[in-house]
Amino acid sequence: MRIDILTVIPEIFESPLGCSILKRAQNKGLAEFHIHNLRDYTTDKHRKVDDYPFGGEAGMVMKVEPVDRCISALKAERDYDDVIFTSPDGEILSQPLANTLSLANNLIILCGHYKGVDYRIREHLVTREISIGDYVLTGGEMPAIIISDAIVRLIPGVLGDEQSALSDSFQDNILAAPDYTRPADYNGWKVPEILLSGHEAKIAAWRHEQALERTRRLRPGLLDE
Repeated sequence: MRIDILTVIPEIFESPLGCSILKRAQNKGLAEFHIHNLRDYTTDKHRKVDDYPFGGEAGMVMKVEPVDRCISALKAERDYDDVIFTSPDGEILSQPLANTLSLANNLIILCGHYKGVDYRIREHLVTREISIGDYVLTGGEMPAIIISDAIVRLIPGVLGDEQSALSDSFQDNILAAPDYTRPADYNGWKVPEILLSGHEAKIAAWRHEQALERTRRLRPGLLDE
């Protein structure tokens, strides 16, 4: 999978893309990231990517020209499954959505900044808008990292144990069951006996029951969905 990220703050991606699972995916040749500075696609000497909004509203708006030039240049080289815009009013990022996007070959993620982007970008260049929650951030860089992580970890071969991703919270629209590890008894805090029994069928049933109980208690709306 190839992910091209369009941003005005390219340096913000150096650390998160250079460690942990995202680094492993790149080292294995299963994912590649290309960060594009939108200022490189401007034509004025000040490399300006924003301007005042028509109508006199406060704040600055990202210009359409640099974004269009960058996306057009990328599309001239290859086909893209989606051009994603990180937006607080987009589709909420969910596990099913991450599963779908993990099947893509090439993705573009446009990071918004300032007050927002010229709406013509959203009308004519973007194919999907994604939000990571009902709140506003300074820019779309953090959401782009979160979206990338949620997608890339699902690519076969990225995780050491592929079954691990299948048992994550939200995969079956329920939360994950509790996990325990050694020691079995710590300060009197004991691991449930069923997990020490070695009886796979009973353990699976217990985990499913626990997952449902936690979902009913913590996120009951998931069961309605």
